[in-house]
This record gives sequence, C-alpha cells and structure tokens, in this order.
Amino acid sequence: MPRLTLKGLGKAYGPLKVVDNVDLTLEEGEFVSLLGPSGCGKTTTLRMIAGFIEPTEGSITMNGEVLSAPGAVLPPERRRMSMIFQSYAIWPNMTVAENVGFGLKLQKLPGAEVKARIGRILEVVKMSHLADRYPAELSGGQQQRVALARAIVVQPSVLLLDEPLSNLDANLREEMRFEIRRLHDEFRITTVYVTHDQAEAMATADRIAVMNAGRIEQVDAPHLIYTRPRTRFVAAFIGRTNLLEGRLANGEIGLDGFALRAAQLGGAVPDSARPILLSVRPQSMALHRTPPVAREGHPLLPATVSQRTYLGESWDYVVRPQESGLQLRVTAPPLQVHEVGEKVWLEFDPQQIAVVN
Repeated sequence: MPRLTLKGLGKAYGPLKVVDNVDLTLEEGEFVSLLGPSGCGKTTTLRMIAGFIEPTEGSITMNGEVLSAPGAVLPPERRRMSMIFQSYAIWPNMTVAENVGFGLKLQKLPGAEVKARIGRILEVVKMSHLADRYPAELSGGQQQRVALARAIVVQPSVLLLDEPLSNLDANLREEMRFEIRRLHDEFRITTVYVTHDQAEAMATADRIAVMNAGRIEQVDAPHLIYTRPRTRFVAAFIGRTNLLEGRLANGEIGLDGFALRAAQLGGAVPDSARPILLSVRPQSMALHRTPPVAREGHPLLPATVSQRTYLGESWDYVVRPQESGLQLRVTAPPLQVHEVGEKVWLEFDPQQIAVVN
C-alpha cells in the first residue's frame, strides 16, 4: 500500500497559484526529492505535507487516511512526521543527548528506553563521543547530524527535509548528502527531500520530482531524469546540455549542417511536421584529432575548437562544426588537451541524445 499520496494538490494566494495540481505517490520506504529553482513551489508542497499550510485544492493521504484537504487539516503533531529545517533548530541550552532525546521525552517513554534509543542513534550518526557537548561547541556538519538523529529517533512514518544542507560549505555538503542516504538505507523511512541542488537530489533520491512554476514536470529515477528528460525545462535545468532544433524527414532529423537517424536516438521520436527539439549532453559527443573509424549512424563532422575551460576532472570545450552555425559544448577527459583554434573531428552518439517536448 502506498505510504503517502498527493492528489491534485494546489495552493493559491489570491490569483497566484504557488502549487498547481500536483500528483505524486510515495511508496513505503521510498526517498523522493522535490527539485527545482527558487519559487517553483517545492517548499510550499513540503509544508502542506507537514500540515503547516492548508491546501486550496486537492488532498494529501497517508495509508488511505486523509491528512489534508481544503478546510480539513490534521495538525502537524498528529501526523507522525519529523521535519528538518535549513537552520537545524536544535536547542542551544541542551546537550547533544538532550536535543536528540527531546521528542522521546514528549512521548513520555520510560527513561531506560529513552536512554537506550539515544545511545543507539548517536552511534549510528557517529556522535556518541560528543553526547555531552552543546551546539555552540559543534561544527555545522555535527549540528546537522544532531538534527538528523533527533528527527529519526522518534521513528516517524515520514521524514521531511527542507534544504537541510544549504548552510554547509561545499565539502561538508558532499559528505552529508552521502550520510543522509546511508541513514535512509539503514532505517528505510519514507522521505521527502526539498532542494535546488541537483547533485544532492542525484546522490540521495530513489526518484526525483522536478518542479517548475508550481507543477511537476517529470518524476523519474535520477539517471532517467538526466539521460531521458521529457521537457525543455528538465533538460536545461538538470546538468548542462545543447538544445538543438531539427525537422523529421525520411527517417532522419535534419539539423544545422548534419542529420541524425531517428531510429537510433534514445527514446521515441514523434511523427510530426513540427520542429523536434533534441537534448544533446556534452558527454554524448567525442572529439578526435584524426578521423576515427566510422560507425554506423554516428555522424562525424569536421569542427574547430573556439573556447575551452579546464575543470580538473574534465575539459569543457566549445566547438563549431564546419558548415554550421552551431556552437556545441563538449566534455573531454582531463588528458585530452585541444588548443583554441585547433581543427578536430566531432562524433555524435545518438543513443545518448534525447527528444524533449
């Protein structure tokens, strides 16, 4: 049975629809990330799930029980949910152990059980040696671990996280995203994670729901969101891409200066007289100094390197195919060094190219 279901969920402030007809189902133990730019409605959706905001349309149900609907909202404290905020919201006058055990004491559990559960969760989050410290004595990453431990120790039905890593530096963010995933794999709590950071969503979630202007544009596994985007927005928002417009004729999509066989592209190609939009990721092309062995259906074009940026793990090149007005971004390994102005051969892999709407 699904753990959490959002059906036709919406929130409007006067004429402004902040969340518009959102449908989403989470199975028990699933980790779903709401991903999108600022103002897309993801935090409002999360707060409706938590019970802090009343929807203006639609419903939220958990295991068949209606939690939220217009005019009928179950209070947050009766939802068996835990929420982690950007600011962590841990008590500065309580030790680590006291912060973690706060929710357990509100449940009026026996003292021995409270102590045992605090001890276990502190071991899990690797904070046992800091149990008697106060928040001011902790780093940002340690404070985040305390917030995670406090949210998990009460054994919620659903865990909600609102941009939980936004206050950390880049290295700590990378460390904590894997920590959040590790804790999820251990406890299997149904989780909704709001973020605008694509790397966080990719590293943590089972599925990603990409939101734009209050609506969900696509829900899919992280690798499908990246390799098979369905809309222009998803293709452009997730990672980097080249968006190319062409027309279908005689089984080929004609582009500026070359063509791709429709049958060899990843995903279905609509049979339409309208222009077709392709998402060509930088790594779906390869650069060669001399013409490689031709491969069936892999277009090979002479091109010129016009710009380059060294990113450590890769080179980011901009190349101009000859007899074309296109400028394409291409990713190459760090040891594959090309000079600006150098003549190269550009090879396309059609299986890595997606048709988008």
